[in-house]
Amino acid sequence: MQSKSFVLSAMSRDRAGQITIITLLLAVILVPLANTLLPSGHPLHVETFTISLMGKYLCYAMLALALDLVWGYLGILSLGHGAFFAIGGYAMGMYLMRQIGDRGVYGNPVLPDFMVFLNWSELPWFWQGFDQLWFALAMVVLVPGLLAYLFGYLAFRSRVSGVYLSIMTQALTYALMLAFFRNEMGFGGNNGLTDFKDILGYSLQQDATKIALFMCSGIALIVSYVVCRTVVTSRLGRVALAIRDTESRTRFMGYDVDGVKLWVFVLSAVIAGIAGALYVPQVGIINPGEFAPINSIEIVAWVALGGRATLVGAVVGALIINYAKSWFTVEFPEVWLFALGGLFVLSTMYFPKGVMGFVSEQFERLYSKKKSSKDSSSTIGATKNESVETKEAAV
Repeated sequence: MQSKSFVLSAMSRDRAGQITIITLLLAVILVPLANTLLPSGHPLHVETFTISLMGKYLCYAMLALALDLVWGYLGILSLGHGAFFAIGGYAMGMYLMRQIGDRGVYGNPVLPDFMVFLNWSELPWFWQGFDQLWFALAMVVLVPGLLAYLFGYLAFRSRVSGVYLSIMTQALTYALMLAFFRNEMGFGGNNGLTDFKDILGYSLQQDATKIALFMCSGIALIVSYVVCRTVVTSRLGRVALAIRDTESRTRFMGYDVDGVKLWVFVLSAVIAGIAGALYVPQVGIINPGEFAPINSIEIVAWVALGGRATLVGAVVGALIINYAKSWFTVEFPEVWLFALGGLFVLSTMYFPKGVMGFVSEQFERLYSKKKSSKDSSSTIGATKNESVETKEAAV
């Protein structure tokens, strides 16, 4: 009960978060209704393709949320969060591949098609258990979390920080990308994992399945936001902010700086892994390209545009940039990278605190003006009352 009241207390002070959660809940409810109840010619009808695209955006928003947790509140600029996202995606992809069974090109009920093509005789040990969804979901959480724990333990105990830590995270995702490109790794090599058929017996091509995945993505984003908001408003979050601002002083005061860093870093990696697991069945493929360092750098741009250390800003930034990316790559594909660079430069110059930081500043300015006008009017009223009382006393 005490933890529940703490979560409610944390959310009650977060007006922007409340608006975000309400908006997401409305989207999760209304978008499927607009698809199923309204005819295709209706102006408010939402196509199934659009729903899948929106589901992908929500997964990206979860990924941005995970990065904002470590960059915004802990001061760790991770350039390798795409690795945790991709690992979660591969874990889900392995489950989806096992569900194909004898419906593959080669008709092998056990081995995926790429293993048959490469003349593998048996299923590798690390593929065992992925025919069960519960096992795959456990790996979605455990593998990114364990990788983050091992990496963070070695890095934080060695007191690596700043740009050196950022370079190490980028080296991690680049090394994983090169490893997963190799056919000997057993993850499909350059082509990755694809040709998925169904999940829990439901075809991934059915509209109902795509809508359900969109709804799961929205709910997962809401839960992730509540978890992150609860963490950053707790005692752990206050210590994390102290570490971000003055790590040496926080360590001198006796706090377990390395433990706090490790805990938050692992939580962030788990959220990124879950986002990857929801992403894969909606796009239908996972390959080593998801490990590319440019993807992790792009996540930083999402958070920077939306507003670092706001959580809501990470969600907003991810949605804005990915919508712009979808539009530009269709209308002006050769201009997209220039547009992204220009957007990043403009946000740095004119919105140094991000979109949400700019919005909050405008609200604070408006509130201060109203408050000052009220104070001045009350002062004038008090002065008039005093002058009237003085005249009455003189009479």
